[in-house]
Amino acid sequence: MSSPLASLALSLLPTLLVVLTCCWLTRRPEAQCRPWRRRLAILLITSLAGRYLVWRVLFGLNQQSPMALGLSWLLLACEGWLILTGLLQIGLSFPGRRDRTAAAKAGEALLQQCPSPPTVDVLIPCCGEPLALLERTIIACCRLDYPAKTVWLLDDGPEYEGTDPQDDGSPRQRRALARSLGARYHRRQGRQHAKAGNLNAVLPHCRGELMAVFDADVVPQPHFLRRTVGLFLRETRLGFVQTPQSYMTPDPLMRNLAMEDWLLPDEESFYRWIEPVRDSVGAVVCAGTSFLMRRRALDQVGGFSTDSLSEDLATGIQLIALGWQGLFLPEKLSAGLAAPGVADFAQQRLRWCRGTLQTLRSPRGPLRIAGLSWLQRLAFLEGALHWFNAIPRLVLLVLPLSTGLLGILPINLNGASFLMVFLPYWLSLLMLVSWLNGASRSALLPELYSWLLTPVLAWAVVQTLLIPRWRPGFQVTSKTLHRPRSRLAWGLVLPLLALFVLNGWNLLGLLSVLPPSPAMATMLAQQQAEGNRLVGLLWSGLNLLGLLTALRACLDPPRPQSLPTFRVRWPARLSTDNGGTVHRVHVCRVNEQVVVVEPRDALAPGGSGRLAIAAPVGAGRASPTLTVQAGPTPGHGRLLPRDQHQHRDWLHWLYATPGRWHDPAAPVEWQAMLALLRRLFWWHDHPTGLFIPLPNPGLARPQTVPWPPSPQGHGA
Repeated sequence: MSSPLASLALSLLPTLLVVLTCCWLTRRPEAQCRPWRRRLAILLITSLAGRYLVWRVLFGLNQQSPMALGLSWLLLACEGWLILTGLLQIGLSFPGRRDRTAAAKAGEALLQQCPSPPTVDVLIPCCGEPLALLERTIIACCRLDYPAKTVWLLDDGPEYEGTDPQDDGSPRQRRALARSLGARYHRRQGRQHAKAGNLNAVLPHCRGELMAVFDADVVPQPHFLRRTVGLFLRETRLGFVQTPQSYMTPDPLMRNLAMEDWLLPDEESFYRWIEPVRDSVGAVVCAGTSFLMRRRALDQVGGFSTDSLSEDLATGIQLIALGWQGLFLPEKLSAGLAAPGVADFAQQRLRWCRGTLQTLRSPRGPLRIAGLSWLQRLAFLEGALHWFNAIPRLVLLVLPLSTGLLGILPINLNGASFLMVFLPYWLSLLMLVSWLNGASRSALLPELYSWLLTPVLAWAVVQTLLIPRWRPGFQVTSKTLHRPRSRLAWGLVLPLLALFVLNGWNLLGLLSVLPPSPAMATMLAQQQAEGNRLVGLLWSGLNLLGLLTALRACLDPPRPQSLPTFRVRWPARLSTDNGGTVHRVHVCRVNEQVVVVEPRDALAPGGSGRLAIAAPVGAGRASPTLTVQAGPTPGHGRLLPRDQHQHRDWLHWLYATPGRWHDPAAPVEWQAMLALLRRLFWWHDHPTGLFIPLPNPGLARPQTVPWPPSPQGHGA
């Protein structure tokens, strides 16, 4: 009895040592630790990964037959690729991340002393977005707290007339909207080269020393230029400054799985970890929106690149290769809309994938352009290799079938090797990845995006590499939020469903529910049958769980709301009975037109009142005082601005108040996984509105937050 226990204890010893080391390393947030802790964590992950790969090569191959050996090498190649690309991303952070916040503060002080600040052209390229969406973006751009600016609306939209404000209107309507808000209007002939062509067409008319670009749905905060222009005064060779791209709305995968409070979008880890790391090696990625660029530098490369669908990435690489510097400022100074549906989300990712690979193959891409250091090339290459991961992931979804069809398990794995080799490496990732990236992503949950997109991304990679001359048209991501009925993304469902059926058939065969194939029957009769069966069951079961989650995410539920809706807890003052009664309430849900307050009886059905929301803690000012017309449900009301001027003040306050967007922390992994399983196997009836988690509601305490003035006065 003692020998098996001793063997088990010895097998668990590496795992125990790894867990204790990880707990010791992560006692405090990574940002508060000295660099040697981060470097030790990276070395620990790297050594455990190397140990696992050496074991796989020496002892983990199935050598029972040539076919088994071939499949084992195929599995090892896929594992090795995914491990090495992951280590490359982690390894780039070995020197540390660079935070430009202090430099921005110094630049802002320098800008205040500048007698003639640099002139700035603010460009808003649009292509068929709703007029209501354009309105809030133009308002925010025209109200940027910077005197020497010129705002341009660059119209690539359709020609037809529209009457619905949620429609995209006509060129005449878009021109009238821009001019009424104080912006200039430009429309070119044709739509050659899509967004890059639209931006290049207006350059001869722009006279600014700097140029800021915001997509049509992206609303900047008033101090965007004050925080970024000063950096150009400090650095004469600064070519562009990129800021984070954040979203007002949860992406479709978060929303369709009802995981808004548990999942973080991919952009969080990119802008809070990858971009700061790339800044430290001089390889910042220009992301196409929410950036400021020096006009002289752009002219030197001949305008925005038209070589690929990713004009932003290609242009940034060309600027850096010519000796211009790219900086990343890790402050959320703007926010836009996530893709409204899962098909739109996939189309957006496919465009990014194809554009990145086109840039990689281009003579002016990171591999062939002159002027980049080897570390810069490596950092840009890592971004391209990320898309290649779809191919080995697809192989890992298919390889379990070798157990059912061929009776071959392409890995030689037993309990002792699992405990001593695989488990320590896996636990190190689970415990250290979120710590290394500042809680911007967890270790397992982001893989849901990979499950969803793997088949279509793998096809896009192969298609782009094999047919380099094939250039699909530039499809603008839809920004129409309203959806009257459920919609299934069949382009994603069909390949996922085929993989699900195959893995399900394999699982049922291993469970002997279905008659086994001759090869499987031979495998089950061998001496190591139970071990092979267990590994096959776990592998197929994991694939089925991931594919089931991806299939569930392909169903977009109905969405009656066409506006971003905030789920918040903001203190406010509600005056009813013609000002005779004043209630201190909390706004718990709000958008441009509708508000929900607590306690609910403060706004009774059929009543009305005037509502003013308190200023956010430490930033901005109170909202305009708006008339509220109560609806049939207690606590629900419709917001009625006094006039067009107050309507625009309200839009600007709602979307562009400083400090509106925060950095959420990745949840505890096991709790999030339990939440996902609950929603996956027990239908979760979540609200159909768009809920945007904002800073912790617990921070908003009525007794410590200054209240707005009495609503008896006029709103701002």
